[in-house]
Amino acid sequence: MMEASVLRPAARRFALLRAAPALGIGAALVALALTLSNDFYLYVAFMAGVYYICASGMNVLAGYAGQKSLGQAGLFAAGAYTVALLTTRLELPPALALAAAPLVAAAVGVLIALPSLRVKGPSLALVTLAFGLVVEKLVTEWTDLFGGAQGIYGIAPLALGDEPFALKHWVVLVIVLGVAVHLALSHLLNGRFGRALLALQSDEIAAECAGISVYRYKTLAFVLAAALCGLGGALVAQQNQYFNSDFVTFHLSVFILLLVLLGGAGNIYGPIAGAAILTMTEVFLAQWPSVQHFIYGAMLLFALYLMPTGVAGAIARVLPRRMAVLDGVETPPLTAMERGRASPSAGPLLAGPLLEVTGVSKAFGGVVTADKVGLRLHAHRIHALIGPNGAGKSTLINILTGVITADSGTIRLAGQDITRGTAHARAARGIARTFQNLRLFGSMTVLDNVLIGAHARIGVTGREEDAVAKAKAVLDFVGLGEHAGALAGSLPYGLQRRVELARALAGDPVLLLLDEPAAGLNPRETAELGQLIKRIGQLGVAVLMVEHDMGLVMRISDEIVVLDRGVVIAEGAPRDIQTNPRVIEAYLGREDGLAPDKPEADKEERPC
Repeated sequence: MMEASVLRPAARRFALLRAAPALGIGAALVALALTLSNDFYLYVAFMAGVYYICASGMNVLAGYAGQKSLGQAGLFAAGAYTVALLTTRLELPPALALAAAPLVAAAVGVLIALPSLRVKGPSLALVTLAFGLVVEKLVTEWTDLFGGAQGIYGIAPLALGDEPFALKHWVVLVIVLGVAVHLALSHLLNGRFGRALLALQSDEIAAECAGISVYRYKTLAFVLAAALCGLGGALVAQQNQYFNSDFVTFHLSVFILLLVLLGGAGNIYGPIAGAAILTMTEVFLAQWPSVQHFIYGAMLLFALYLMPTGVAGAIARVLPRRMAVLDGVETPPLTAMERGRASPSAGPLLAGPLLEVTGVSKAFGGVVTADKVGLRLHAHRIHALIGPNGAGKSTLINILTGVITADSGTIRLAGQDITRGTAHARAARGIARTFQNLRLFGSMTVLDNVLIGAHARIGVTGREEDAVAKAKAVLDFVGLGEHAGALAGSLPYGLQRRVELARALAGDPVLLLLDEPAAGLNPRETAELGQLIKRIGQLGVAVLMVEHDMGLVMRISDEIVVLDRGVVIAEGAPRDIQTNPRVIEAYLGREDGLAPDKPEADKEERPC
């Protein structure tokens, strides 16, 4: 594997190159603001900065995590009323009140996220819309605390010495905060956190099985969006030294969402484009307030249906793709031994079975799909799970990976009980899988797909460059090194199957579950897959393969388990399974109460 000393200087150079434009543009904007004396222009610049901060948070939630919220006006109000009440009622210092505002908004965001993120799509939008309407009603009616339509006056602003901030000082502050937010989010979203959000937006089940806690990451996205929206509200309240319920409207929630959708959801530069365009649009429409809602509605429909990637996305398509510095670092040639070391390892050898399943049962209504199933899987061995259609094979795989919870029974991995463990917790313990129907993150690159597979292994403090080197080594191991920069969804089907396998291997699994890995492959691809699975087993990984191709099963399996109507009816070596009467009966049935004279499974490959 590539030495870390080679990659880390490259990563530092890339970080500096990525930060330089933002710092340079920020410095130029500060210099320009200090030369302006027209309060109208300064106020427009201030509001553009506030809109950008709000949109940046919303971009994390809607653009990356894919959670559309219509309650941001309520979070904007949470920040604004925090500084208003802290400086007028408690007389806290303005700077302390400003620092507290995003924290209070984030706490409110957690309270909204807990119930909201249990629903999806339009239901989520409706729940957050209800929150925004409740906040609007609350601050309007609770006049003793929030002042209602009259509002709260005398909000203490920030000051330089004894002098309150002038408007140009507020503009400088919002520019500095905007640059800081951009750099922080750029670092966050271009790494492990951003990949996790994009993965769960694409496919929550695949993301969970790769080690990503879907609910936790959705909550974090909601908290980030709430904190930045609260910061924007606090800045407006302190700059105006006044805030009332007129600011807290459904129009504001739609406006913040439109900032992201029009600018480019899921693009780090989208909020910049959205804030610039919509701030100027707002200034232009100020003389025709009656048509504002119509224009914004038309822009929202335009962004959703005619330009789904937004302005930033449209610009990115016509510009040459800028390769990351890390992408340009080549992985040195690997010997066979180094390839094995760069690939997963099963860790210390166990005297007993790696995975032990005892009495696992599962029923859906009156249909029993697993009936007191018992399994013993060993490291360094390839186990096949076969059976007729409807036997419960995929259900058992889902139970082992935590996608489905067993009704009864126990599952032990390396002696530890994981029966009630979540899918992402089991992935962190070393259980990886592929799916019967491909679950790739098709709009992401092959390399990013593999990095998602290593999510649990990278850890919060893991170095991105080390993870990239490891991911490239895994891609070389499965023969996909030259496709690292391609979009996963653009590859031929056979290569997509390998990408999914590489993603599973990237997590250093001790147990690899393959759900029909040869489905849809031609004979040559199937033969190559068989050799690859054997190499994986030789690395110390325990493999459990559900497969219909009996030729592949008989060639590479060390042990076969046969499932029929949720019950294990046979297990043993391939030759023993081929001649087992119960297996023959399960596949071929009986005719006049007699089993066939010859085991047909020996003569032809039948779908199971």
